[in-house]
This record gives sequence, structure tokens and C-alpha cells, in this order.
Amino acid sequence: MIVRQKDEVKVVEWGNGTSHRFLLEADGMGFTLCHTVVRAGTKSWLQYRNHLEACYCIAGRGQVVTADGAVTHEITPGVMYALNEHDSHFLIAAPDTDLDLISVFNPPLLGDERHKLGDDDCSEY
Repeated sequence: MIVRQKDEVKVVEWGNGTSHRFLLEADGMGFTLCHTVVRAGTKSWLQYRNHLEACYCIAGRGQVVTADGAVTHEITPGVMYALNEHDSHFLIAAPDTDLDLISVFNPPLLGDERHKLGDDDCSEY
């Protein structure tokens, strides 16, 4: 059995927020579990080419937008979104509040992955 408290886990500054990484590859569970905070007012162009990700919103507000801008989904507490096709997307936190997500990655993360955010291409890992 694995039991961890938030103040005991690896914290990674991923670019526009933080990721508390509760489960990693070394734990042998086959997935990663994170508490991800997206800072208020930020916009991140992201893609996971090597992982599938599902996120469940527990606090705050934001949007997940397709890379072409054609579809916008409002993210509020109780909403889940899953990037089941390695989708390139924009993750946007509302201007006045952080966006808190519980994130699951498969296959699991090693632990130190972070984004390299820029305007000309999406960040990936």
C-alpha cells in the first residue's frame, strides 16, 4: 500500500504552474497521479506525444481549447477532460483564479518532466 501526503511528494514547476506528483513510474502502478495547479491568467499550448492524460477539475475555472481554436470546453469543478488522441491543446486558467486539476498520465511519468512553453510551437513530453 502506498500512502502519501501532499507535503511529502515531488513538486515540479512545469511552466505555468505546479505539479505535485503523487505516483510516478518508480511506484510500479502503471500510471501517474498529480495535483496540477495552472496559474491564474496563463495560457499554455500543450501536447503529450508519449502519454495519455485525463484531468478532473477540483477548483477554479478555465478552458481547454483545441489547437486550431475551433472548439472550447469550459472547465469548472466537477468537469473531466481526457486527451485520448495525444491532442494538441491550449489550457487556459481564468484571469482571477488558479485552475486546480487532478491529472492522471499513462504511461507514468518519471517525475522531472516539465514544459518548455513558447509562442511558436506546443510544449510536449
